[in-house]
Amino acid sequence: MVDEGTEKLSETQLRVLVIGAHPDDSDLTAAGSALFWKQGGHEVRFVSVTNGESGHHQMSGQPLVERRTAEAAASGKVLGLQYDVLHHRDGYLQPSLEARFHMIGYIREYRPDLILTHRPNDYHPDHRYTSTLVCDAAYMVTVPPIVPEVPALRKNPVIAYLSDHFTRPYPFSPTVVVDVEPVLETIVDALCCHESQFFEWLAYNSGREDQVPEGAEARREFMKQWYIERISPLADRYRDLVVETYGPERGNQIRFIEAFEPCEYGSPLTDEERRRLFPFLP
Repeated sequence: MVDEGTEKLSETQLRVLVIGAHPDDSDLTAAGSALFWKQGGHEVRFVSVTNGESGHHQMSGQPLVERRTAEAAASGKVLGLQYDVLHHRDGYLQPSLEARFHMIGYIREYRPDLILTHRPNDYHPDHRYTSTLVCDAAYMVTVPPIVPEVPALRKNPVIAYLSDHFTRPYPFSPTVVVDVEPVLETIVDALCCHESQFFEWLAYNSGREDQVPEGAEARREFMKQWYIERISPLADRYRDLVVETYGPERGNQIRFIEAFEPCEYGSPLTDEERRRLFPFLP
């Protein structure tokens, strides 16, 4: 006999798939929301489409792949979710037919209600092509003769874009915002797992390597301040939507948000779907 509570959970449990181009991309833009989904008993998976082999100034190839895969797994442990790293080469990603079919099969196997990914206009080709692959897989995931070895989905998932600051050909335009300050410290803990990126490669690439302190506690504070600087502009940029979502009293006080823009290639993100897919929002 099935327990009524368990049966109810299985009927309402969401499956969310966050598809980034590299290990750490999903963490930077969706870790807070992932924590809220997990707290509500929903399934969340992060995936890096590329293997991360090129994201360093001193390491590369298989040693870096192994290191970044381990970092992703550690971040996933902090967030309480599975973190996959796929086989596509970092810096070499192409929106090929082979890669598209792989994406279709991967999405079908997970059966997500919601997919979050990059927008197609972005500085990094791996980000752009990850977005292209997800968009090219949309709808096709419901077509049985395509990738016939994996059963087709009966419904196209909702797809939404992760936040960015690019303005051409049009700026990021979210319809969903999430106050992540209540889980800020856990987000920072997850980001600290990606040591090769935030304390080494990205610090070097931005000319800040001399600012990275020694010691775990000092590095965590360094990471927290870096993340706050990165995320702080979003709340003011989309303040009207924040106030609309959380009400004037709380909405005007919120400092740190994640934001998501619907992709029209997925199923529509209607008001009803917004309430279902983001159940932790007011």
